[in-house]
Amino acid sequence: MTSPIVLLALVGVLYTTGVYLILERSLTRVLLGVLVLGNATNVLVVVAGGPAGEAPLVGRAPESAMSDALVQALVLTAIVITLGVTSFLLALIHRTWTLEREDDLTEDVEDRSLRRRLARGEQEDEEELDTTGCENVADTDPEDDDGDEHREPAASVSGAGEDVR
Repeated sequence: MTSPIVLLALVGVLYTTGVYLILERSLTRVLLGVLVLGNATNVLVVVAGGPAGEAPLVGRAPESAMSDALVQALVLTAIVITLGVTSFLLALIHRTWTLEREDDLTEDVEDRSLRRRLARGEQEDEEELDTTGCENVADTDPEDDDGDEHREPAASVSGAGEDVR
């Protein structure tokens, strides 16, 4: 049987590796980080469950010799949750790859710049004035906040909902 100290060291290494992978910009590495964190959690729950024992079936062994069935249920639940998160991340990776042909997340600098120009009234080109979904500049960029806490959002130029006749 493996010593609990070795398993706890393994949990530490797995958690460290998982957190490192999650902090990367590549979605594939984020997926691998989630998988490693899920496995680290499973090992931690098994180690915390105590020593291994007989199968937890009533009548086969005395209660003192049985292993805890709750630990097994928690690990199975954690496996299912990890599977769900993995499938969601795989869908995100597929969508990102389909749209951009890369899986690295990049900061959308142009979007922030457009929001600043709209808020200041500097933007005049109607081609770039798609403000659907834009929030207030104070919500997205704290360095541009000039003390106005209640700004009105920029109006849409497209005229959606207006009668043009």
